[in-house]
Amino acid sequence: MSSQHQVSRKNITRQTKPILCYAVENLPVKKGGDELYATLRTAVKDGKATLVEKLEIPAKDARSWKVPAGHMWRIVCTHGPQVADMNCWSLSNPKERFYSSKTRQIHATHLTTGDRLWSNMPFLRPLATITEDTIAYGFDDDGAGVHDVIGSRCDPYTHFLMTGEDYNHCCHSNLTRAATHDGLTEMDVHDVLNVFMCTGFTRDTNQYFTKPSPVEVGDYIEFLAETDLLVSASTCPQGDVSMACGGGGEPDVFPLGVEIYKLEDSFLKERGWSPSDVSNYGGNHGI
Repeated sequence: MSSQHQVSRKNITRQTKPILCYAVENLPVKKGGDELYATLRTAVKDGKATLVEKLEIPAKDARSWKVPAGHMWRIVCTHGPQVADMNCWSLSNPKERFYSSKTRQIHATHLTTGDRLWSNMPFLRPLATITEDTIAYGFDDDGAGVHDVIGSRCDPYTHFLMTGEDYNHCCHSNLTRAATHDGLTEMDVHDVLNVFMCTGFTRDTNQYFTKPSPVEVGDYIEFLAETDLLVSASTCPQGDVSMACGGGGEPDVFPLGVEIYKLEDSFLKERGWSPSDVSNYGGNHGI
C-alpha cells in the first residue's frame, strides 16, 4: 500500500473513542446481591447494627483497628475538614493487602458507594466494600472527585527532597508507627485510599492536583469487611489538603473518628452473604 493511503496509527488512536480496559460487567457479583448492599446503607439507622468499638485518630497521627468479616466500620469527620490515608490488610496474612492500582483499574480514580477494595496478587479478592459515602461528590467541572486511589500517601522522603528537612508526621511515617505496633514494618505500608481527599488531574498539564476537601462534620464513609481485616488510617498533616505538600504553611489539622458496627446475627447469612474467597487461579504462570 502506498504511503499516501496508509492510515497513521496516531490518527487511528486519536479518532478512537476510549475503551474501558476491563470488562467489569463480567466481575463476580457481590454475595447477597445489590439488594443486600442497599439495605446496608441504612443498617445502623434502622437498628440492624450495633456500635461495638469507637476510637479517635489524633491529629497528625495514625491508629489501627481490627474488623471481623461481616462487620462494618466508618471513618467519621468529627471536628473539622480533614482527610485520611487508609491501609488495610488481611488479618490472617498481612502479605495480602489493599491494591489501589487494581481497584482503580476495576472501578475508577475515585471511589464511592458500591465500589470494592481489592487485594493484591496472588489473592485478588474484595477486602471491603463501600456501603455508604455521605459526601457523594461525584466529579466537578475540573474533573475532581473525592476518595481517590490515584495519589499515594505523603512521605518523609519526598518531603526531604523538597525541603531538606526531616519531618516525622507525614502519612507514611504515621502509618509506619501504627504498623510497628501491630507487628508489621515500614515495608507493609502500602498505597492508600485517600479518604475525603478531593483530587484530579489538570486539563492542560495532566498533573495531580488537590482542592479543599468538601467533608463536613458528621460526614462519613462506611465499609463492610468482606474478610477479617486489620485497618489503619492516618490523619494527614495537610489537613483538608488546600495547600501543596512541601510548599510551606501550617494547615489546620483535626482528629477523625472511627466506629465499628456488628450487624444482627444471621443478617448477612440469611441474605446470601459469606466472606470473600481468594483467587482460584491455578495456572502457575505457565512455569
